[in-house]
This record gives sequence, structure tokens and C-alpha cells, in this order.
Amino acid sequence: MALHDLDEERRTRVLETATGEFVRRGYEHASLNSIIRTCGMSKSSFYHYFDSKAELFDTVVTEAMRALGSELAVPDPRELAGPEFWERVTRLATQLRELAERGTWTSEAGKLFYVSDTPIEHSPALRDAIAAVRDWLARALETGRECGAVRDDLPSSLQASLVFAVLRSLDDWSLHQLREYSAPERERLARAQLRTLHRMLAPDSVLASGSESG
Repeated sequence: MALHDLDEERRTRVLETATGEFVRRGYEHASLNSIIRTCGMSKSSFYHYFDSKAELFDTVVTEAMRALGSELAVPDPRELAGPEFWERVTRLATQLRELAERGTWTSEAGKLFYVSDTPIEHSPALRDAIAAVRDWLARALETGRECGAVRDDLPSSLQASLVFAVLRSLDDWSLHQLREYSAPERERLARAQLRTLHRMLAPDSVLASGSESG
């Protein structure tokens, strides 16, 4: 049987509980017994849905990505092209931040990408999710380069690797720290993060023009 065979309330409780356990204790130290007990399920019932910790972890990642996809309209990278490239990127980043600030289990699940012992090599769901993000980012940067919104003085593969690393750092910090700040401060910090990316990626001519107009 699949997780979807559970009623909605119990299904959500399993996902919330497993997410919290993995985030707090890491993959290796997460306790299936604790998850089962908190969910109010018998072991036989639980193992009817999940054969192992790895399967549960993959299910959490898969369901979190599915939920995110249903709430966030991620544009095709080609749709970013044109003079409004950065405005469109900003709108997407704002939507992501608003979803993260809702404090649901799906936003909490984002932290699984940064748990020190997360089994990327052994988790198909996590590996596929990261690959999908990298692919979208590479194509978005290529669109930006083609329309003149992104600098092209670095090899595209190097640029994509650098930006991916920076975005991971910003996302990791934001997921763990941003909610400690007031709403106005969160807004200011989010704008500062976007300005950091813009300065890193915009062609020198665009930055010079922006400086002069400011």
C-alpha cells in the first residue's frame, strides 16, 4: 500500500513527524520507533507503508517537492528572458520566501537538504530534486546571458556552479535563521540577498548604469 492510502490527517501527521525527527536528529540518529510512537501507529501498521528509514526519508522529500510544486508556479527558464529578467527572478524568490515563512512541514522539509548526514548518494528523491534545481538554474542563467541580464565573462558551467553554491548557502541560512528576525528585518535581508546575487551576476555595464541612476 502507498502513503496515499492513509487518510489525510494521518498522512500529514506521518510527514510532519518524520520531517521533524530527521531535521532535529539527522538521518542516522532519527528514530523510527519515536516516529511510530508519536504518530500513534503500531509497528506492523507503519511497516505496511514503509520498508525502511530510507524509504520514509525519500517519501518525505518526494511529498515535500510535490507540495511545493502545487503551490509555486516555477516558470520555464525561457520565460525569464527580456528586460524584466531580474524583476521576474525577484518575484519567484519572493514567492519562495513567503512559502518558507508559513512554517508548514513542507518548508521545514527544506532543511533536509542541509542535514550533515543526509544520504544524498543513497536517496534517489533527494538526488533527483537537487539535479532538477541545478538544471533549472543552469538554464535560467543561460537565458540571462543570452538576453544580456547576466554577465558572460565566465564559462557557463563555472558560473552555474558558483551560483548554486551561493544559493545553497543563502537558503541554508535563511531556513535556519531568518525566522528569528522581525517581519521588516526579514524583508530587508531578503532584498539584500537578492542584491548580492545581482551584483555577482549582472554585467558591469548594468551595474554601472544602476549606480549612476541611484
